[in-house]
Amino acid sequence: RMEGFGYYELPTGTEYRGSLWDGMFHGPGELLLPGGGGYRARWVRGVPTQGKFTFADGLEYDEEKWHYCDGYDRRFYTEICSGFKPPGIPHLTNLDPPKIIPEGCYDCGDGFYNPKTRVVVDYEHKFLRNADNDEHEWILRTCRKAWDITTENKPKP
Repeated sequence: RMEGFGYYELPTGTEYRGSLWDGMFHGPGELLLPGGGGYRARWVRGVPTQGKFTFADGLEYDEEKWHYCDGYDRRFYTEICSGFKPPGIPHLTNLDPPKIIPEGCYDCGDGFYNPKTRVVVDYEHKFLRNADNDEHEWILRTCRKAWDITTENKPKP
């Protein structure tokens, strides 16, 4: 069994770096997600006892003092860190520039969703998951959809 400090890659592409004991995560360690971000924690026999999740853009999740996207402040994290763009230039996603969405699909934050197949793929078009009915309805109601005709921010003559 694995013991000591090591690296372990899960079938999903997530990588664990940290202390191992008797084949389990035990002690300080971090799960690094394939799309960026990760979860740093202290583990006891494979169970995290205290930890912190960090998104790919550096935003740290705080269960006690979470104020991001709480309904009162609707700015993206990059807008909180860097400020707003000039008037007339939309900031559609936290990524700048935003990902180009394949026709008929939606950008659901961690990838693209095709409502015909009900499959979510990452931004490199690798399979992530099948959407259940609740996620399907949420994506159709709230996420950015690909337009039939692409429009660009062009100044008026």
